[in-house]
Order: sequence, then C-alpha cells, then structure tokens
Amino acid sequence: MYTPKQSNIQILIQAPDLPIETRALTLNPTSTIRDLKLSLLPPQILDSFFFTLHGKILHDTSTVQKSGITPLSTIVLHFRLRGGGGDGGATGAESRDCYLNMYAIKKPDKVDPNEQRLSKWTTCALSFEPLRHPCVVDRLGNVFNKEALVEALLGKKLPKAFGHIRCLKDMVPIQLSVIPGLESNNGGSSAGARYQCPISGLEFNGKYRFFAIKTCGHVLSAKALKEVMSSVCLVCYDGFRDEDKIPINGSEEEVAALRERIDEEREKVRAKKAKKAKKGELGVNGDEDVSLDSRLSGKKHGIDAKAVERVDGKMEKNGKAVNGGDVVKGEISGVKRPKPAQPPPNATKEIYASIFTSSRKTELKETYMCRSLPLGRN
Repeated sequence: MYTPKQSNIQILIQAPDLPIETRALTLNPTSTIRDLKLSLLPPQILDSFFFTLHGKILHDTSTVQKSGITPLSTIVLHFRLRGGGGDGGATGAESRDCYLNMYAIKKPDKVDPNEQRLSKWTTCALSFEPLRHPCVVDRLGNVFNKEALVEALLGKKLPKAFGHIRCLKDMVPIQLSVIPGLESNNGGSSAGARYQCPISGLEFNGKYRFFAIKTCGHVLSAKALKEVMSSVCLVCYDGFRDEDKIPINGSEEEVAALRERIDEEREKVRAKKAKKAKKGELGVNGDEDVSLDSRLSGKKHGIDAKAVERVDGKMEKNGKAVNGGDVVKGEISGVKRPKPAQPPPNATKEIYASIFTSSRKTELKETYMCRSLPLGRN
C-alpha cells in the first residue's frame, strides 16, 4: 500500500526558565517529543525538562502529530521541580485526610520500664514519696512510709486497692539497710537505690527478689536466704517459718497466694470468735479474755462483790440513807464525810472569814474611770 510522504512543519519554541530566545524549528510530524528535546538539550538533563502546549504537558513518547501540534504552533519548555513534601510537592499521602489523620492520632507516651520499676521499689506505694524510716510492709508485699499509711487509715482515705489494710495489725514494721555513704541523705531524692541487703549487698532496686521477715522485720534478698539455708534471721538470729516470709513487690501469682492466705486466716478468726460467743467467753467488744460471769460479777475491774453487799442502804427522795432500818442523816454506811474546817483559837468568825473574798459583800461598784482598782480599798 502506498503511503504519501508527510511534509515537515515549522513550530516556535519558548524557554522562559532558560536563557534561550524564541526560535523556530522544522520538524517531521513522526518524530517524538524526546527527539525534540535532544535537538536542544544534552542527554544528561532531558528528564529535568518538559514541553507544554496551551498548558497541557506533552509526554516524551508521543509524536508531534499525535500531540496536536500544528504548523506555527508555540510550545513552551519548562524546568521540572522535584517535590519533597512541605513545599507544595508530593506528600506521599493518598489524600489530604490521610495526611491530617497521621498527626491527629496521639501516640501513647512511652514509659521507661527501668524507671517504672525503680520508682516502685524506692518510693511509698501510697504517697509516692521516697522511702524513709519508719517503713512498713502490708501482707501483700507493698512498701509504705508508716506516717503516710497511718494518716490515710485514720482519715479513711485509703484507695480501694489497699482495702485489705484495716488496722495496725495488717502492717509489718521493716528495717531497711542503707547503703554505706548514703546515711546522711535520709529520705532525699536519689537517682538510684538507697537500700541494700545487709548480707549479700544486693541493691533494693527491683532487679533482685527480696523478702521481709514478719517476726523481726529485717529485709533480706532471696539470694542470701538461698545460699545460707537457715530457719533463723541472718541479722538478729530470731527464728522464723516459711509462712513468715513476705515477698516484697512480688509477682501476680505470689500476690494471689498471699490474698488466699489472708482470707483463710480471717475466716479462722471469725470461726474462733463465733465458737467462743456460743460459750459466752467473749466480752462486750469481742474481748476473748473476759467471760460473761466475770462481767456480771465485776472481777475484771477489781470490784469486791462482798463489799458491795455490805452497802445495802437505799437512798430516799429527801437524801436520807436507810441501813437495816436505822435512819442516818447525811451518811451512808461505811462512808465517812470530812469534818468542816474550824477557825483557829482566839479568832472570831468574822476575822476568819475575811481571808476569803467571797465572804465580803459590798454595795460599792466599779466605774468606767478606774475598773482595775476596786473602790473602798485605796
């Protein structure tokens, strides 16, 4: 098939971004836009420029004829700006909403686990103040400053997490050994631990397990108790059992076991009190040492029942006492009233009574001119 030969066309080229004057070029309609760039620019920088026709970008692979370029058309050469985000170029987001939502969602603050662990072992579990003497530990292994815990207990301000603490019996006083050289910094802020195991020297910072001995209150590391297998405290040599060891800041399994032990002990106490209440061996306030008979006889307070029986007088309405039928005015059997004071010899009643200010009655009154000086005594 015969194809007619296409004649060349002439176009005009402008380059406002380059110091090139407007020039006229003759092109073959079958040549591509890339061929047009090669006629003007070196091959290394071809990708940095592009042509537009009436504001429309011309692709490098399209031909002159398919691009809609007609004779004497003017095409413009532009410099390509590489967008990096933030300067009006590409942001890498599919839409503006995706870009804004990326900053709208707040990420949770990261907490350093080492600082969290150190804070748990060096501060009071209630007031979050640095531990200072005197310290106590509850039956679940939480460490407190005794002053802060007692104040919250008296003011009924304990959180629900510490509801198992009801009285002073639920607190165990402990003795923490201060690291040598930190004795002067009593309760002050410190970047690290202030206490240690008195036997092994391990720091009280949460990296090692520690136990508080309920009988004596000394705090020892698990390593020291394991290496020296003994049923007595390694500091004061007081005996203890395995049940007397309270793990400090223990794991969830250890805390659950301690809670079960507390519930069992309290259930035993309730059963014991209920059993004694049936026998009548409990006092009014639940005292176990006072029986019902002793309360009725008054033996608890040292009252002699026989002496009470001797006083069988009955008080009448006019203030007289009846003792076995004999009326004694102003007296009760077995009780002596003191005699009134007698004036000294050779002294009249008036002279003796003048000693007391209440005996002298005067009609004179003080005036506002001289209130501090009684009239009649100047």
